[in-house]
Amino acid sequence: QVQLVESGGGLVQAGGSLRLSCAASGRTFSPYAMAWFRQAPGKQREFLTDITWNGGSTYYADSVKGRFTISRDNAKNTVFLQMNSLKPEDTAVYYCAAKNDRRVTGYMYWGQGTQVTVSS
Repeated sequence: QVQLVESGGGLVQAGGSLRLSCAASGRTFSPYAMAWFRQAPGKQREFLTDITWNGGSTYYADSVKGRFTISRDNAKNTVFLQMNSLKPEDTAVYYCAAKNDRRVTGYMYWGQGTQVTVSS
């Protein structure tokens, strides 16, 4: 089945930037959309942004709109999350996800997560 692996997390100061990557593998990989979520300590998992694979249409949650940018490289089966103007409240484990059917509300494929820590 499809496997997703995130990378690029780390420790940055407030106001800094990070770029996360999520590489996909599997027999075939042709998702309808891929997305980024995060989960901070003591909080529920939060949707951040998604992108359709073919058309490249994007959608952002209010919490990250204007600061984060999602993009993809279809040839490399990779999705990215560019994070700018980071704040301490952005500290969380960041997950990528994929779905292969636009009619399904949830995401069926998930990565293992990568830690992002923003210091003040």
